[in-house]
Amino acid sequence: MKKRKRSLIVKQLDKVFSEYIRRKDVNLDDFVDCFTCGRSYHWKKIQAGHFMSRARYSTRWDEENVRPQCYGCNVMQQGRQFEFAKNLDKESQGKADAMHVASLQTVKFADYELEEMIEDYKQKLNEI
Repeated sequence: MKKRKRSLIVKQLDKVFSEYIRRKDVNLDDFVDCFTCGRSYHWKKIQAGHFMSRARYSTRWDEENVRPQCYGCNVMQQGRQFEFAKNLDKESQGKADAMHVASLQTVKFADYELEEMIEDYKQKLNEI
């Protein structure tokens, strides 16, 4: 296998992971609800919003940390973190705190691990 630059691997993983997050819970019309405001958008018009920052590799590609969010909530309102946390805790009490603790862990993925994640998320997308 040809060696790729790490930044390109991360970019490809971000892309396939984002698409999976935005598509995994779509309805029959390919619409999904924003996790924080509840408005419905076509999956191509919504973003993958992170509760804990993408800068933290320990939770960057953690499905528990990322949900569909509209542009308004994710970008214009800085992710609406308080509402995000409340909604995580509705799913499972203490989930927001657990994500915070997980985000503080130092994780270093090898390139091959990132490439395996890419293949895993491509497979998950094929199964949707």
